[in-house]
Amino acid sequence: MVELSPPSPSGEKPAVDNRDGKQEAILEACKNRDLEALRELAELPGGFLTDTLREQAWPILLGLSPTDLKREQPSWKTLPRHGDEDQVQLDVNRAFTYYPHDQTEAQLAHTKSLLSDLIVALLRTRPYLCYFQGYHDIAQVLLLTLPPHLRLPALTRLSLFHIRDFMLPSLSPAISQLRLIPEILRLADPPLYRHLAGLEPFFALSGTLTMYAHDVPSRAAIVRLFDALLAREPVFSVYLFAAIVRARREELFETSADDTDMLHFLLSKLPTSLDIDGLIAQAARLRREVPPERLKAWRKGISRWSVLKTERFRPAQRRRRRRRSSSSTTTSTSTTSTTVAAAVSDQDEKRSLGSDPDGDPSPEPALDPEPVPLSLARQWFDRHVAELQSHERREKMRKWLHQHRRPAGLGLVGVAVLVGVVAVLVQHQQQRGATGLPGPLAAGLGYVSRLVAGWWSRR
Repeated sequence: MVELSPPSPSGEKPAVDNRDGKQEAILEACKNRDLEALRELAELPGGFLTDTLREQAWPILLGLSPTDLKREQPSWKTLPRHGDEDQVQLDVNRAFTYYPHDQTEAQLAHTKSLLSDLIVALLRTRPYLCYFQGYHDIAQVLLLTLPPHLRLPALTRLSLFHIRDFMLPSLSPAISQLRLIPEILRLADPPLYRHLAGLEPFFALSGTLTMYAHDVPSRAAIVRLFDALLAREPVFSVYLFAAIVRARREELFETSADDTDMLHFLLSKLPTSLDIDGLIAQAARLRREVPPERLKAWRKGISRWSVLKTERFRPAQRRRRRRRSSSSTTTSTSTTSTTVAAAVSDQDEKRSLGSDPDGDPSPEPALDPEPVPLSLARQWFDRHVAELQSHERREKMRKWLHQHRRPAGLGLVGVAVLVGVVAVLVQHQQQRGATGLPGPLAAGLGYVSRLVAGWWSRR
């Protein structure tokens, strides 16, 4: 494997180029809960520098407020078991393969017990979420970085506002995210896109699904990566993988485009040495040059309730809430939640390609005194599940019709479907106060019914 060393974008210099100065800037941004400053600092070389600073910065980036931290957490041990707890235990038994290195067997067993409790607490308090293999890799990063009182609140908000798509009862939203990668490459690097055209993007599943925690063996590297992933919108993880692919283009071109198995193998394993700072800078530049709105797979394949889209909407919504709160001292939380949920449904139609790449129309600092409530994430989750179930029913019906399209007996099915349609129309007319269908319409429907029934019986 080659070592990744992408060149830094020309003309870009760190706003803070010394460790002491950057530490002071991080502390000041945390004190003011200044999201914009924290996001910029997270992308500069070294990220948040130390775990002590991450203890302050990560909760703010995740939307935890001081009130959240003071709120007493209910005991999870008395709650009903979650159906995925057996799988959790199997994964926890395999945890901490790469780090920490300084624990005895007894200490490691205790750490695994803490990890199991953390994940099970999350699942029991949010029983609608589905566990996925690799989730424990994400949880162990928080466990080893944050103090005990921050771990469950932080994991909860990360689960709901960063990786919610992966905790749905279906893997299809995760696959939809992967399909963004080839389109990013098509616009950013056409020759490389053509070279990899024979591949499905499943090679990126492990990395994106686990926020790279399963594939990066160095704890120093993964916490540095988490600085940027928590600071940016969830779709940034997809751009990061596209940046990794581009950084390996020379190695990939040495392998024939026809050897798809070898290409898939190369891309599914991250190099042993990663230039994290360089990759973050490259991913940020990709995100600016190829915004999601330019991707067909974004417009057609990503649900409006996906965490990728709902999280892109939140910064602008925060600003509107602050402007409203400055002119009025009373704000209804339920009204705010309804407004946000409704606005998310058509956010992409209202956002033009010429707008700010982050969907952030206002230049004012992104102070965040009012995090988005967890209940709103549950609303988005439920709507996404309903959408998936509806799609699944349509697919089952389509396959059934395809399988039974030839037998003559299906003519009866066609007639039955048409009769059902007529019945619905009649009911609709009756609800409007009419006694029946208008004569011409009834005659027309009867003619179409006979015509289609005859066509079905001849197939």
